[in-house]
Amino acid sequence: MCTMISMTEAIRGTGKGSKGWFPLTESVVGYDHSTHSSDEHSLLIDFVNYGIGTDARVAVELDLDAGRTLVAQLQKAIELAEASGV
Repeated sequence: MCTMISMTEAIRGTGKGSKGWFPLTESVVGYDHSTHSSDEHSLLIDFVNYGIGTDARVAVELDLDAGRTLVAQLQKAIELAEASGV
């Protein structure tokens, strides 16, 4: 069963794909059928810049536990970065 969960937001960053580094313009986060993971459904995270081609994409598939761990790590890194004053 498809969940149809998908959210897209504009972002700014860089990603590394098969042709090297490229600027990122969007993130796409969802939960649906896995493509390569052994899980039936996965958290799907894509970092993309479709303005320079469909191969300007970094894709990740995570199970829910890994997604929770990643969110916690990101939040902690953000807190530490803000506290550092840099």
